[in-house]
Amino acid sequence: MVKTLHFHIDPHAGAPVYRQLMDQLKYYVGSGALRAGDQLPSIRELAQILSVNPTTIVKAYTELEHEQVIEMRHGKGAFVSGPSLRMSQQEREIALRQLARKVAVEAAQVGASTDLVVRLVKEEIEDLEHQAAAADLGRESEARRRIAHG
Repeated sequence: MVKTLHFHIDPHAGAPVYRQLMDQLKYYVGSGALRAGDQLPSIRELAQILSVNPTTIVKAYTELEHEQVIEMRHGKGAFVSGPSLRMSQQEREIALRQLARKVAVEAAQVGASTDLVVRLVKEEIEDLEHQAAAADLGRESEARRRIAHG
């Protein structure tokens, strides 16, 4: 079963879209949110979700396969490879601190208050949690429908 993953592609970032996708998938694997054997979204599905050209997803998946983060199974899709290296608490904090620094700098540049920044981050986290819960309910009801209709 494909897990609910949340991606954010910034077309204005210095990094190419395929690299942003690779980094985010590596974070999911490093954090343990994705584990060995977990299936990733199909190339077509992910391209549609992110509104990018499928060749962008192919490039990201190909690079991740080359780095042995994922494996492509012909006719079945992309899966997380065998034992992954989980991020330590310190590595996770370093990665989050870099992101927090970027948000803090940009907030200061636009003159945003600390309260506004904290409120917006909390709202975004809550929104992601609601999306994940809704996706889980959707998969659960689809499974029930399939069982009922045999």
